[in-house]
Amino acid sequence: MEYEMYQEILDQPISLERTISTEKEHMLQLSKQFSKFDKIFLIGCGSSISTCYTIRDAMKSISNINIDVQTGFDFVDHQYLEDNSNYGVILTSQSGETSDTLAALRKAKKHNLTTLSITNVEDSSMAKEADDTIITKCKEEIAILGTKTYVTQLISLYYIFFNMIDSKRAKDIIKQLDEIPSIMEELIKTTEESSKKIAEENKDVDLFYCMGSGLNFGLSYKLAMTMFMEGALKHACPVYSGEFRHGLIERVEEGVTVVFIKSGDDWDEVTQRAINFCKDLGVNTVIFDLQNYYDIDPLLTPFILIIPLEWFIYHLAIYNDEDPGSTRHIGKVRY
Repeated sequence: MEYEMYQEILDQPISLERTISTEKEHMLQLSKQFSKFDKIFLIGCGSSISTCYTIRDAMKSISNINIDVQTGFDFVDHQYLEDNSNYGVILTSQSGETSDTLAALRKAKKHNLTTLSITNVEDSSMAKEADDTIITKCKEEIAILGTKTYVTQLISLYYIFFNMIDSKRAKDIIKQLDEIPSIMEELIKTTEESSKKIAEENKDVDLFYCMGSGLNFGLSYKLAMTMFMEGALKHACPVYSGEFRHGLIERVEEGVTVVFIKSGDDWDEVTQRAINFCKDLGVNTVIFDLQNYYDIDPLLTPFILIIPLEWFIYHLAIYNDEDPGSTRHIGKVRY
């Protein structure tokens, strides 16, 4: 049986191609506009906030752009603002109706801040109310994991922010972004079986710790919060690799499973130390390493590793007789 998530994994390359072809010039214009702000807030929830974490940490490694990532409710309840500040606010949401993100948009508008929404629904509230909007061309997305909208939101943020950086590496990354759809198409075909095997080996695991450093934390966050817990209905916890020795180090032992995200770049040093420690203790370690999948700039790791991770979660859910795209509570009860 094929579930909704299966087709949505396959749809990612064409969703990216459509989004790039229709929105790329628009993204370049937005890049010039947002480069003039003293500070940029990135607001999202769930899968969408993971894209915000990723681009923040990617930018942190090559620029001094002032980026603040917050959930919608945190921005609404705890962020002090003054009217007409030279701030930009970018809000990400698959539906464009996410209540906490929409509330953040309305607060930003109330203080006369410039707002940009990135959403998949053209007639959504966020698309209508924001000063400007990027529409991701994914068509309808049903599975809760948000596969197509994750990659299209992420590539939109990459085009906007990397075009703010005047360096050879940033320009090379922009060129490589155009190749991402074809690379993903190849990975979809070549990584399913290896990920399915990892899923079978871990089908009886009840709790996963997901660890990454640098920009890999954003992907670790998505893996734990939306892929394991919403998709595979497994308990999971995201952890910064640098925080391993300040807590998790006391709990890892035989029978515990830790999933590591690696890029092969400098920020992997602390991740590798955690891997070595876990292996010495006989901890079940699952490693997704960019270098095992594709030769590309490490700052593009999430675009590559998301595919084998999606196959892993898809088959993990099926091995446990779950639909990897269904929900038990989200959208069905008031919260």
